[in-house]
Parts: sequence; structure tokens; C-alpha cells
Amino acid sequence: MNAEATPGRERLIEQFKADGLKVMFGNPGTVEQGFLDAVDAAADFRYVLALQETVAAGIADGYARATGGAALLQLHSGVGLGNGIGMLYQSLRGHTPLVVVAGDAGVRYDAMDAQMASDLVAMARPVTKYATRVTDPRSVLRTIRRAVKIALTPPRGPVFVALPMDVLDELNSEPVLPATVPLTDVAPSPASVGRAAALLAGAARPVVLVGDGVALSGAQAELVAVAELLGADVFEVDSSEVNIAASHPLRRGQTGHMFGPHSKELVGNADAVLIVGTYVFPEVFPELENPFRPGAKVVHIDLNAYEIAKNHPVDLGLAADPRHALRALAGVLEQRLTPAQRAAAAARLDVRTRERARAQLAADDDGTPMAVFLRTLAERTGRDLIVFDEALTTSPLVTRYLPPERPGDYHLTRGGSLGVGFPGAVGAKLAHPDRLVVGFAGDGGTMYTHQALWTAARYGIDAKFVVCNNRKYRLLDDNIAQYWRERDIAEHPYPGSFDLAHPEIDFAGLARALGADGTRVEKPDEAVAAVARMLAHPGPYLVDIQI
Repeated sequence: MNAEATPGRERLIEQFKADGLKVMFGNPGTVEQGFLDAVDAAADFRYVLALQETVAAGIADGYARATGGAALLQLHSGVGLGNGIGMLYQSLRGHTPLVVVAGDAGVRYDAMDAQMASDLVAMARPVTKYATRVTDPRSVLRTIRRAVKIALTPPRGPVFVALPMDVLDELNSEPVLPATVPLTDVAPSPASVGRAAALLAGAARPVVLVGDGVALSGAQAELVAVAELLGADVFEVDSSEVNIAASHPLRRGQTGHMFGPHSKELVGNADAVLIVGTYVFPEVFPELENPFRPGAKVVHIDLNAYEIAKNHPVDLGLAADPRHALRALAGVLEQRLTPAQRAAAAARLDVRTRERARAQLAADDDGTPMAVFLRTLAERTGRDLIVFDEALTTSPLVTRYLPPERPGDYHLTRGGSLGVGFPGAVGAKLAHPDRLVVGFAGDGGTMYTHQALWTAARYGIDAKFVVCNNRKYRLLDDNIAQYWRERDIAEHPYPGSFDLAHPEIDFAGLARALGADGTRVEKPDEAVAAVARMLAHPGPYLVDIQI
């Protein structure tokens, strides 16, 4: 117990530190000024300033993803929260445990409907797991502990607490105690695992669908064991981390996030489907009918019971930790599979192994500036780096040369809004200052959050940044082409709103204006030198590669 009362704004910082939240990302405002004054005076507590709230939220998201824990984000009242909402949606969809706080002028002013007055909780609720406002100085720390617990309990996600200035100014004698996060390493019963094995064993065309619940559980090895026993193709669905090594022959890539018919095509022939740590399906335009073939046996394992059978029926749903469930399932399959079933699974694995070998032999360097840059970067680093990937239409090329192999080495954008790539790289570098971190973003995404370069320069954060510059919102070109095909609309020029070519953006100059440095690559022979300059530069560095 802490008997001596101190102002709530100071005690709040002690609570954050008790929960391991010693870095706060944010952008300041008047209604938080007393709290931020206390932050400035606090020992063993760091404030990382961003020039706009979207950037602060993106850096916090990247930091949390790279550390595997929670991150602390401060936004400024309703206007700042409004700026950050798009990035918070990314965190909600990607299950990032952010603890978000915002100030307001005070409970005493609620009746006045004054400047900047807004219902912060109502604003935050659609993009968070939990949103509340503290109105009693005796429950500030209690509320923060609850928020931390909720953020870190699977399914993880951002939480929001509004902190009125007058509440934080009051003396506070609450105990400073670390939040209690419940353990969720739940194992399914042997009978349930036996049912799952009975449904999956002997399938001739099995498919496994996985998401980031696998990575959160640390279940990559157990996933591989089950996939190899079944001889099952593995598709990543709601996936932005390394759930299975890119080099594994059974990994078939992403189902995609845009069009449901594409996902249906990938899974529609399977006679048994194992879903682990994801929801199905996350497309913008999902398939409304059941994408699985009639009679297919479907087993869904997830700690998030809400996602099991949310959209399509399953034969068995197990609310359990993926690692424990997959380990138990592998053990039962080892005993249950007949020699003929094992041979069939091994044959399917052998086919995929030979296909992978042929594909690698056929994958020649196409000689473009981006391909040369990526090949050179892979060679110079031995692929020992952390990639934050918002390259979007260039992502297939990025992952071809820098394949996601080890957990923690690769983070992919998710959630649908642009701008996570560069702030995410800044956050990842703060989390791992001893690692090389490279953020990839398109020219459109870069312009959403280029201010992250200033934060990197201000604090000497030695992250590297690559602009995949095709002078357009290229993904929109691809998507509207699909729209035209589906509706038998003749091809015609893309909408002018998709074009970013005029006036031309000088990204290297923009980096220099924000305190970083950079260069532009237009020809393949310039790419090799650009890699050398980027790696040698002691600080944030941007390479603008023309595509």
C-alpha cells in the first residue's frame, strides 16, 4: 500500500511504470499540460514526441508489435483522438495491445459545452476493446489496471481511458500495483482433441487456415507438425506476423484481404479444414455463401470464442490456446494416422517441396531498380533485419528477397488504412535498437505519416525507410479493374484521383527537411550504391525507388 497521497497526475505515472509502460508516445495539448509537466519531471519514464497523432499511434503500434507487450499512447482530447482513430482501427483489427489515454478540461466543465468538449468515450468505442472515462480521483489507478488487463487479454487490442484534468489534479492515495493479466494457456480436453483428429485424419485434400493467434501463442512449431502430419496446404488469413516460415513448402501464402471469391477458390476443394488463430474471412468484399464445399469437415481453434463459427458453420470449435491445442492434436494424429494416411500426407508434402524448388530456380532477378535494391540488401545483411512491410502491391517482391522466416523479423500492415509502414519501423527500432529495421511503404502511404522521419531524427532512431514509388495509389488501380471485370464494364482510364504523379514529390528532399537524409533511385545501377549509403548512414535514411 502507498499511504502518502500525491497528485493523481504523478501517481498515474507510477502506475504506468508498475505495469512496465515506461515509454509514452504522443502529441501534447493544453488539457494534458499538468500531466505532461509531471511526465517531464518523472524519473525512468520517457516521452516520445510525434508531430501528429496518427504518427504517434503508428509508432506505438509498431513498438507494441515488436516488443510483444503493451504500448502507451497519449492523444490530445477529441481533436487528437479524432486524428488517431484511423490508426487505432489498424490496431484493433491487428489485436495490438495499446493503452490509450487522452485528457479533457475537467469534469467540472461538463455542463458548459465549451471549446473542445466532446464525448471521448463514444468516439473511442468503435476502435477499441474497452473505453471509459475516470470521474473520481479514487479510481484512477484502478481503471488503468483494468484497461491494461483488458488490452493484454486475448483477443488483445487497444483500450482507451479519458483522464479529466481536475481528476488528475486531486490528491490520490490509491495503491500502485501491477495489473493482473489472466493466464489463457488453456488446453482442450482429450475428448475434444480426439474429435478434432477424427474429423481431420484421412483427408485427401486438407487445408489449414492460420492467423496471428498462432504467433501470439508461439505455436509456429506445433502448426508445422500438424500441417506435415496432414500433408495440408497452409494459407495465412488474418495474418501480419510470422505464423509459418515463408520457406516451408506447405505455406501457400495469403488468402488476400479484398475479394471473397479468391479465398473461396483456394479453399473450396478442401475436404477437411483446420482454422487456427484467425477469423474467416477478412475480405473487404467477402463471399456471403459458405466458401467450404458441402461435406467438408471444419475444425476451428481460437482463444477468441467470438470468431469461431462467426460467419460460417464449423463441425467443431475449440476455445483454446493454439499452441496447447495443436501440440495435443499432433500427438493424437501421430497415434491415429494409418500407414496409408501417413504415406498420402508425405506424398503431398513431397509434391509441394518439389514445386517450391522449381519455383526458386525459375525466380530470376528482373533487373528493375527495386529488385536490384532488394537483392543487394538481402546479400549485404544476410537477411538479418526486421522488415515493416506496407509496400502493398510491391510486397510480393519485398518478401521474395526478404522472406518472413523468423518470428519477430517481419510485420505486415493490416486494417485497411494507409500510413503504418514508416511509424511502425520507428517503433520497431525503438524496441530493438540493436537490430537493423527497414520500413517499406508506397508513395501514397508515405505521405500519410512522413512526419515519423522527424521523430526518428529528433531521437536518433536509426531506422531505414524505403519508398516504393509508383506515383499512384496502385492498389486502387488493381481493385477497380476487378470491379470492372465483375460488372462487365469496359476498361478505361483509371480515375484521376488515383494518380499522384503531378506535382512530383521529392521524398529525399522531404526526408532532409525533416532532419533525416535520403536519396532517389531511378536506374538499376544506382540501387547498389543506395543500399551501401543507407546502411552506412548513422541515423534515419530514406531511399526513394522509382517503379
